[in-house]
Amino acid sequence: MATILFVSTFGSDDPTRASLPLVAAGGAIEAGHTPQLFLAGEATYLMKDVVAEQVQGIGWPPFKDLLQRLVSNGVPIFV
Repeated sequence: MATILFVSTFGSDDPTRASLPLVAAGGAIEAGHTPQLFLAGEATYLMKDVVAEQVQGIGWPPFKDLLQRLVSNGVPIFV
């Protein structure tokens, strides 16, 4: 299968957009692909535990849960 790089620049000020790449990467895992995540700009602040714990996009699981799923599947996260 393919290796897919998901890129995000959205941070806690737009939690729905910030969550979208993580949701997509989770879908890539389910489809048998190898996702990677690249966070730039405002998205880098999401790697702080205190920020990640407070972010939840509309209609998505909490950001910290999405992130934990990627970490537990060994997805590389570039910041």
